[in-house]
Amino acid sequence: MEKILIVNHLTKNFGHLTAVKDLSFTIEKGNVYGILGPNGSGKSTTLGIVLNVVNRTKGDFAWFDGNTSTHEALKKVGAIIERPNFYPYMTAVQNLNLVCKIKEVPNTKIEEKLELVGLLDRKNSKFNTYSLGMKQRLAIASALLNDPEILILDEPTNGLDPQGIHQIREIIKKIASEGTTILLASHLLDEVEKVCSHVIILRKGEKLYSGRVDGMLASHGFFELRTENTKLLTDYLEKNASFGPIKVENGLVTAILKEEMDATALNKTLFAQGVVLSHLVKRKESLEEQFLTLTKNQAN
Repeated sequence: MEKILIVNHLTKNFGHLTAVKDLSFTIEKGNVYGILGPNGSGKSTTLGIVLNVVNRTKGDFAWFDGNTSTHEALKKVGAIIERPNFYPYMTAVQNLNLVCKIKEVPNTKIEEKLELVGLLDRKNSKFNTYSLGMKQRLAIASALLNDPEILILDEPTNGLDPQGIHQIREIIKKIASEGTTILLASHLLDEVEKVCSHVIILRKGEKLYSGRVDGMLASHGFFELRTENTKLLTDYLEKNASFGPIKVENGLVTAILKEEMDATALNKTLFAQGVVLSHLVKRKESLEEQFLTLTKNQAN
């Protein structure tokens, strides 16, 4: 897989505070990566370092083939790391024309990018008439004007209403489907679960996990079960090596799976054991549950 960005043992100290600690990860072409962590976990600092706006203390990073200078590499990067900042009394098209001049790229893609973010019908409206969500969408259009190989977004849905959040997430999915690599920082588990293929989890500047979202703990999920004979059910489950911890709450039995198991097969097996189920649901662990599992063993 072609590598877009390689980060090696990156550390950033602000006085006595270590914002990023010995961080390493690789971004490969064609994926959507989420840097996930609470506020203060080092997400924005990490993005600032690779975009050359924050100086690193130790470690290094390399763009693309590793032989390209950061200055040259950033010509192939689109980034939004602060709140959108355009001229308020200029229209969307006028603002983007100005961005093209600054980036030294032709202005032939302006309408195409405005259409991509759903703002083509408002191209001649002044920036100060835009809602917060529209301003964020214009910023994304602006970051795409140079047809970047990677788009970097820092908390792209911060402060938006539910409709605005949905629109931004759909745009991110659309951009990714067209082959652009995306790296976004977020403190929202839900956001990463919905739009990212890969996740890097940070806590106090340290990496806790890096890998695919769907393989985070190689989880096989769990069953939720209900029967009139709860004791018979739990006795069977506890003796079965396919199951991990069994939890009973208000008659609902939750059984964590250690290996893959089909719901129909379980139902037949239990029926043969004299257990008639009135409720049977198989669930996959959400990223939130896996995230909590991962972080609960970390020192505060």
